[in-house]
Amino acid sequence: MGEQKKVTHQELEANNGKDGKPAYIAYKGKVYDVTESSFWMEGEHMGMHNAGKDLTEDLDMAPHEAEAFEKVKLVGELV
Repeated sequence: MGEQKKVTHQELEANNGKDGKPAYIAYKGKVYDVTESSFWMEGEHMGMHNAGKDLTEDLDMAPHEAEAFEKVKLVGELV
């Protein structure tokens, strides 16, 4: 496996799932592409979370486990 892509906070914020852009979220220093997930329509998850953000604190209290990230594409490392 090659070196992970470095994703800046600015790139994360720009990929918010709006206006045809991909939907990225960050969790524990990793950036994930949730664009294809049916749980992230138009960059929103269940009306509670928005793409383009670091959701580490919010998701640590979520009802699902970190295994949910195994179902979405890892983009790289948040820098």
